[in-house]
Amino acid sequence: EDGVAGRSSERIGEHRKACAKFGVTPDLDRYQAGRRQGLREYCRPRTGFQLGERGGSYAGICPADLEGAFVSAFESGRQLYVLESRVAAAASHLDSARRELEHVEHEIVEQSAVVVSSTSSSEARAQALLSTKKLAERSGRLKSEISDLERDQARAEAELSHYRLTLPPAG
Repeated sequence: EDGVAGRSSERIGEHRKACAKFGVTPDLDRYQAGRRQGLREYCRPRTGFQLGERGGSYAGICPADLEGAFVSAFESGRQLYVLESRVAAAASHLDSARRELEHVEHEIVEQSAVVVSSTSSSEARAQALLSTKKLAERSGRLKSEISDLERDQARAEAELSHYRLTLPPAG
């Protein structure tokens, strides 16, 4: 089971501790033989790809005759994971910038209302006017940033789409 799950051979230590509670000692030779047999099932390209796609790490446990294909598939899955992560990060940054712009624009409206209100003091109007100017500058920077983020997101999505076309069909 440890081999099929891709676990390290150090796992035998945990088994020894668990078995010791019951006065049992695991047979190391049989454990290693069973783990090697399980690794032959684990160390398949499909498993390597899935491990990489989930963002997992590979600890170099596969037998030499299976490792090349496993690692190649792992790296393909890992690349997919990286590209999907870039798309998600770009979307998150874009969403955050859009929310901030919405907040800034709301503040501009509120400060503008203070500027034009007949009940505002001249000091409050001056302060609101200064605040509106700073908010307008921030709005301009955010709009530029959003434009850049939209390009970044489109680029990341295009890279992901292109990479997906290079992958063999699942199955």
